[in-house]
Amino acid sequence: MKKLIVPCLALAFALVVPFGAVEASAAKAGGPAPTFTGTDNMGKTYALSDLKGKYVVLEWHNQGCPYVGKHYNSGNMQKLQREWTSKGIVWLTVISSAPGEQGYVTPEQSREYVQKHQAAPTAVLLDSSGEIGRKYDARTSPHMIVIDPQGIVIYNGAIDDMPTTDLADVPDATNYVSAALTDAMAGRPVQTPSTQPYGCNVKYAR
Repeated sequence: MKKLIVPCLALAFALVVPFGAVEASAAKAGGPAPTFTGTDNMGKTYALSDLKGKYVVLEWHNQGCPYVGKHYNSGNMQKLQREWTSKGIVWLTVISSAPGEQGYVTPEQSREYVQKHQAAPTAVLLDSSGEIGRKYDARTSPHMIVIDPQGIVIYNGAIDDMPTTDLADVPDATNYVSAALTDAMAGRPVQTPSTQPYGCNVKYAR
């Protein structure tokens, strides 16, 4: 049986949202992905308009969040990044934590984190203003968005169906991101286009 209990320790600084229909947002599954331009931790600019014709994954990240830690400390997120970027998908890790808030990092700190965890996204976008996060109504870390080559959101929600911080849960989880990309790239409708995200609330500027 899959675990649906969130450890009490994590509740002190995390927001867990129960599964169900995703509320209306600017990035609703089936609708157009909001345009954005962001700068990564190497100083390179990425614009969604330049990525048309490619699948794009947006992964909201907060290195201080235990739910994010679950997927990085287990190697799950890095595995997903390598698997899908090797197939031509653009994977953008987005950090929307504001200065002074949990998860905020400088470009140098972000590069050190990527190296330490051997992460393999296409790029890490530093969104300390929260502009990209708010356009997508990103609520948690992690919060996952998948955009198809036509610029349509085909998945919006949780990374998987195990809303816990337990690393041992990763192997038995249904990964919604992989499922969406597998369906779409095979020419099939995405079976699960939206879920409620779970994790720590995104630390936007107050």
